[in-house]
Amino acid sequence: MTSTGRDANAVLTRDAVTGAFGFTGRHIATRLLADGREVINLTNHPDRSDPFEGRVNAAPLNFRNPEALVTSLEGVDTLYNTYWMRFARRGSPHRQAAQNSSVLFEAAHAAGVRRIVHISIANPDPNSPLPYYRGKAQVEQDLIASGVSCAILRPAVLFGDEPILVNTIAWMLRRLPVFGIPGDGQYGVQPTFVGDLAAMAVAQGARNESLVVDVVGPERFTFDEFVSLIRAAVGSHSLLVHLPPSLTLMAAWSLGILMRDVIMTREEVDGLLGNLLVSRHPALATTRFSDWLTDASPWLGKRYIPELARRLPTLAA
Repeated sequence: MTSTGRDANAVLTRDAVTGAFGFTGRHIATRLLADGREVINLTNHPDRSDPFEGRVNAAPLNFRNPEALVTSLEGVDTLYNTYWMRFARRGSPHRQAAQNSSVLFEAAHAAGVRRIVHISIANPDPNSPLPYYRGKAQVEQDLIASGVSCAILRPAVLFGDEPILVNTIAWMLRRLPVFGIPGDGQYGVQPTFVGDLAAMAVAQGARNESLVVDVVGPERFTFDEFVSLIRAAVGSHSLLVHLPPSLTLMAAWSLGILMRDVIMTREEVDGLLGNLLVSRHPALATTRFSDWLTDASPWLGKRYIPELARRLPTLAA
């Protein structure tokens, strides 16, 4: 791949977002459009419902065709990357996601993209026994080595208008007489409001210096407290029971078959039990989960929000 040789003095108003119709990407794209930016949606789901009524043009996110990626990224000032693979039907999804991300970063460099804002995860670790966190760390390393100015933002659990995890918990609490909590429930959860994350992403897109920063909310709960708070908000009388992690995984697997979805993976349970859904740094997001939960309680968990049917194999963050 060769560079486009862009004029360094050119003022560009075009940005690209991977998964602009997804959860995090949609919030980023909304802010960019409000700022008068042109937005390109890099996607391998071209038939997904368009929340922007044609204001966002789509381009293929085809990792097997790097030259086409370069073409799609030509004239782009900032790439906002939310791409990741949470799971796949076969193979090693996190390793593949890391390799695909490297292809994307190389294409951005070749196209002359000025800056990449990348949505990562709290506590990535190249030495982690969990491929999810190991893969996230590899992506960060490859981005830093790409030669493109970058901002790496690390949220924990996201909440907002399409909160997959929070909504699934609420959905189960509304319907099941018993809710199983893996282990002792004393590991932490530090939720991040997707609007806060999107605002910081867009703000960082306008900057030049590279940085890596956690973006987590001001409240930190034990998982027991987190589930209990949701239970009270939705008026559930479900009994909270501590179970061995293997049993909660089996229950999640069984429910997943019924819902034709993936409720929770073994790695996600291990990350939860390992206290990886919290940050060791000061909170930069300001929206309180407890305040949002009060407002969201009338609708939260009343309908199931599927993930597998919409996003497999490629998922936004």
